[in-house]
Amino acid sequence: MYSNPIEFPGLGIGPFDPNPTAFSVFGISIQWYAIMIAFGLFMAILYCSRRTHEVGIKQDDVIDALFFAVPMAIVGARLYYVVFNFSHFRYDLIRIFYIREGGLAIYGSVIFALLTAYIFARVKKISALSLLDIGAIGFLIGQSIGRWGNFMNREVFGTVTDLPWRMEIYVPELGERAAVHPAFLYESLWNAVGFLLLHFLLPKRRFEGQLLLIYVAWYGLGRGFIEGLRTDSLYLFNTGLRVSQVLAFSSFAIAVGLLVYFHVVKRTLKTDN
Repeated sequence: MYSNPIEFPGLGIGPFDPNPTAFSVFGISIQWYAIMIAFGLFMAILYCSRRTHEVGIKQDDVIDALFFAVPMAIVGARLYYVVFNFSHFRYDLIRIFYIREGGLAIYGSVIFALLTAYIFARVKKISALSLLDIGAIGFLIGQSIGRWGNFMNREVFGTVTDLPWRMEIYVPELGERAAVHPAFLYESLWNAVGFLLLHFLLPKRRFEGQLLLIYVAWYGLGRGFIEGLRTDSLYLFNTGLRVSQVLAFSSFAIAVGLLVYFHVVKRTLKTDN
């Protein structure tokens, strides 16, 4: 037993007490978090590789893009966390490179992966927006599965609640067990629904970049509200604003604005002509 059981008393589920370490190989501990991220990436690749033809992208181009995007996603995830939690590393900068201690932020991963894929597409002279459209679906698959790594780590939970689906765990900030919002589960389910939405919209895509914008809007809306429940948010320096919440709602507003423009304004102009 790991000595920090997880239970959903309102649903009669649990307790579970998984060890965050899945196994060890040659003295190196393999964490469940890494396994879930890897499994999410595998499922995303498997799905996207079967549907690349629907956006006019070769399967090989997607695989090649991943060789660059995945490492940069890890760099971005760590950089995002370090920048907005720099006080934790200020007096021991070498710890910035100790990613096995934790400290990766999904938004940093998304931003760097998207930028890398865009640059890759421009260099390869293929449609960057079409590549990002299929990649957006892959993001939702990976994020939905990957969040279960947070479950294994007893992290990404929210404030105290008495809702029927509350999750009971030990909360370090309170120094005791408490029933809290399972924020990791909210985001996992939100991303799963988003995946289904884009899955069925893919054959009906009206313009390049449409699925990317829907992804940004969908994820931003859900993440904005869920972030407000969390107790482990990164803050925008000394402003008291949750940086991921600000980014989430801002990206949602921008994406919706662009979707309205491409769906309404451009269609109106075409009709007038």
